[in-house]
Amino acid sequence: MNEDLLFNEAPGGPPRYSHLSNKPVQYLTVADRRGQVIGYVWANDEDDAAGWAVRKAGGDNAFNEGSVWAIKLHDAKARGIAPTAALAEMIQESDPTRSSHVVPGSLTEAPNADVIRRLANPT
Repeated sequence: MNEDLLFNEAPGGPPRYSHLSNKPVQYLTVADRRGQVIGYVWANDEDDAAGWAVRKAGGDNAFNEGSVWAIKLHDAKARGIAPTAALAEMIQESDPTRSSHVVPGSLTEAPNADVIRRLANPT
């Protein structure tokens, strides 16, 4: 009962982008139908990294609608698409009549992924 538990990661599972990047990232602002920002999708090709940062201030609505953007990232990685190409697809396929969409003209660069996480959820 006093021994440390050892966890070994099992091989397999779906491919995923890394959630870490200390290099510059590109990001998109995502809003709901009413125009309220629900989060940000970010990407960096050099680190093969991308992620979804939900705005906790958006509550359950932001969390639920934001899951679509995380799924889009998972699907893009499974198809072998570079992270920033996934962002380009999201811009191209965005539809403001859906429950959430990319804010037009929102493609921006930030110094790293942590900046995006702080943007989504300032302390």
